[in-house]
Amino acid sequence: PAGYLVVDDGAARALVEKGSSLLPVGIVEVGGDFRRGDAVSVRDLDGKEVARGLVNFSAQEARKIRRKKSAEIESVLGSRQFDEVIHRDNLVVL
Repeated sequence: PAGYLVVDDGAARALVEKGSSLLPVGIVEVGGDFRRGDAVSVRDLDGKEVARGLVNFSAQEARKIRRKKSAEIESVLGSRQFDEVIHRDNLVVL
């Protein structure tokens, strides 16, 4: 993985138990220097890797939108092509 995303407990449960996409509101930390389309590790608050996926945002963009609702992406970044940081179709739960 080119980097990692640490997610809160609610996001980790949604990914693992419900097969949800990863939204920016659930991200608490962004590590590494990845670009859109790169594979990243998704970790829970204990540091355990729970998934891997292809990101829709760069690390710099992800840092700006973490903890934000999807509706806020456009006001933060100036545009909104995606609601999800990682879409479920591009995510593998481990």
